[in-house]
Amino acid sequence: MRARVHVTLKSGVLDPQGKAIGHALASLGFGGVNEVRQGKVIELDLTEKDPESARAQVKAMCEKLLANTVIENYAIELQG
Repeated sequence: MRARVHVTLKSGVLDPQGKAIGHALASLGFGGVNEVRQGKVIELDLTEKDPESARAQVKAMCEKLLANTVIENYAIELQG
C-alpha cells in the first residue's frame, strides 16, 4: 500500500518561503497571484495491507516525525 502525506503550514503561520516564491513569480511576469503557501509531500511504500491499520501507522508517523503539529497540518492519502 502507498501513502502520500501532504504537510502544509497552518493558516496564520508566517511562510517566508511562500513569500519568496510569490515575489519571484511576480518578477517573472506572473501576475494575479495573491498569496503563495508552500508545503511538502512525503510518499511512503508500506507493507501493511489493511487501510485502517495503514492510516493509523501513517498518522502516528506524522504526529511523531513527519509534521510539526504545532505549526503544520497534514493530510493522508492511501492508494491500494
